[in-house]
Amino acid sequence: MPTLPPELAHRSRNESHQHRDVAESFGSDAERYDRARPRYPQALVDRIIAAGPGTPGPDVLDVGCGTGIAARQFQAAGCRVLGVEPDARMAGLARRLGGRVDVATFEAWDPAGREFDAVVAGQAWHWIDPVAGAAKAARVLRPGGRLAAFWNVFRLPPEVAEAFATAYRQAMPDSSFDLRAVRHTLDVYQALFAKAADGIRAVGGFSAPEQWRFDWEWTYTRDAWLDQMPTQGALTRLPQDKLAEVLADVGAAIDAMGGGFTMRYTTVAVTATLSPPAASHHPD
Repeated sequence: MPTLPPELAHRSRNESHQHRDVAESFGSDAERYDRARPRYPQALVDRIIAAGPGTPGPDVLDVGCGTGIAARQFQAAGCRVLGVEPDARMAGLARRLGGRVDVATFEAWDPAGREFDAVVAGQAWHWIDPVAGAAKAARVLRPGGRLAAFWNVFRLPPEVAEAFATAYRQAMPDSSFDLRAVRHTLDVYQALFAKAADGIRAVGGFSAPEQWRFDWEWTYTRDAWLDQMPTQGALTRLPQDKLAEVLADVGAAIDAMGGGFTMRYTTVAVTATLSPPAASHHPD
């Protein structure tokens, strides 16, 4: 499930990085977040590494690394990974799980002269100023290095989506939650993809941004999906009694489907490479 809370979907597409309070709510239950959140397609990890400058054992910077979900996948593929994470609770768990993490927002983070072959961000780039983030990435990437911001976009079965939308409306009738985002998530994310690409173009020095798409499926039991739901941005700050109501209604809908369902995911990466510096020409 994406970290972009659907209640932000109705706001200006240039504002999400300004809502740090929502971004930093995910650390309230870091262990659940790490346990329940989906991983990323191995094909994405492999393609990012293969499309880099070809350095043996690539150095990867994981921006907004959270508990280290993506970082561990890159480590398993032979990369040296450093995370940058503003939430000390999330960073603490990432370290306990074997990661190296600097606690800072990416915009304020001091690279201290360190350079990387790839800068990646899973479920996090929308919390970063798109121009400042691309500029910082350009500063720390080696020539030919790759910036790749990616998101897991879910498509709930209609029965589960409708149960969630109805239950949330009943529990929080005055909320600004955008129910359309539950039903048309890929459409909501198109604004994020465009904003990321625009930030890369504004900075200059990168190749033209591309979109990579990976479609995959994951089967959830009732309990597994209900375990993930409290990690979603719309629910991380919901009062416990209201959260219980939403979970009960969604659980009943999944029970009616036989106790589980298959989720269709699309992982989309917005990516570009840092161009080598222009060769200087000297007269003979």
